[in-house]
Amino acid sequence: MRKLLVASLIFVFNALCLGSVYAADIQVITSGAFAEALKDLVPVYEKQSPNKVIISYGSSMGAAPDSIPSRLTKGEQFDVLILASPALDGFIKSGVVQSGTRVDLVASVMGAVVKAGAPKPDISTMSGLKSALLNAKSVAYSASASGVYLSTELFPKMGISEQMDKTARKIYSERVASVVARGEADLGFQQVSELLPIPGVDFIGELPPEAQKTVLFSAGITSNVQNLTASKDLIAFLASAKAAPTIQKAGLKPVLPTLPW
Repeated sequence: MRKLLVASLIFVFNALCLGSVYAADIQVITSGAFAEALKDLVPVYEKQSPNKVIISYGSSMGAAPDSIPSRLTKGEQFDVLILASPALDGFIKSGVVQSGTRVDLVASVMGAVVKAGAPKPDISTMSGLKSALLNAKSVAYSASASGVYLSTELFPKMGISEQMDKTARKIYSERVASVVARGEADLGFQQVSELLPIPGVDFIGELPPEAQKTVLFSAGITSNVQNLTASKDLIAFLASAKAAPTIQKAGLKPVLPTLPW
């Protein structure tokens, strides 16, 4: 009996030791489009894994002090980056992210909001979108991927760049919907998943197909990763069918890719 008790205690001790050896802190930084989904998914992941996920936030691009490029330039270290795929590809090319670790997680589309209770313009057609933009006294859009598209591609395509230069502005280090909720802009544009969680606004719809640009948001593992195995395990979970319902609820479309490793 005593031998059995001793053996059981040894087993429990070894299990605890092994758990502590293999448990890892995974430092993740995500851009806004995937932020809400990640916040909801991390507790689910941590229930099935000994690893702990520490989340930081920043925009995919731009020179704002808290953007992902700025934070990496300042020497902040992360294991996993989740951001717009064109920006991630740039980090792969520069060597910041390991080649062969890119995993496309979600497809994200753009939409618009107005302050809660305000009239909702119809942006379901190109003519409706153009009218809404020109009639708004102030327009807010992201300084990240969606805003770059609006200002450099869509506004010129619609022939309204000159007018938008007068009424539209980029929003740095804050959700566009928060600006609209405070009444500082009549109309706000950003990825749908970044608009939906913000109180005080009404979502008026996605951009029409002719104006829409779907952006992939992808994960990659940094070259100075502290725990490669744990980072791969987290990304595999985020890319799995188990994570898909939470991702859809956040206003994103799961990709369900084949993992590259």
